[in-house]
Amino acid sequence: MEHIPILKIGDCLLVSIQVDMHDRLAIALQNNLTEKIVITKARGVLIDISALEIVDSFIGRTLNNIASMANVLDAITVVVGMRPAVAITLVELGLNLPGVRTALDVDKGLVLIRNSIDDELGEIDAGELN
Repeated sequence: MEHIPILKIGDCLLVSIQVDMHDRLAIALQNNLTEKIVITKARGVLIDISALEIVDSFIGRTLNNIASMANVLDAITVVVGMRPAVAITLVELGLNLPGVRTALDVDKGLVLIRNSIDDELGEIDAGELN
């Protein structure tokens, strides 16, 4: 079976999906990624889907599940590289993906994750001062 690599960059994990996703691969990615978040104590997860031409409702829900699980594990998820056709399909399927943040590319996605982490740390520091 195919395997999608998960790379660690600082306190973030980078997933670049370069193969067509099928249901079994999506579930394996979800399981592997949640395990890797726990093992590495990652604060951010960046998922690059720029190579995906098609995202069906199952893959869309799986991306949302990954973001929800990452959130429970104290990690921020950002999906980058979404093609216009994929965005249109997700909207037409009625998938709003409330737990998924998006950015245009990897650089902007990493900035979004870093800013979110810094904002959370600022809130914690401000709370400790009171």
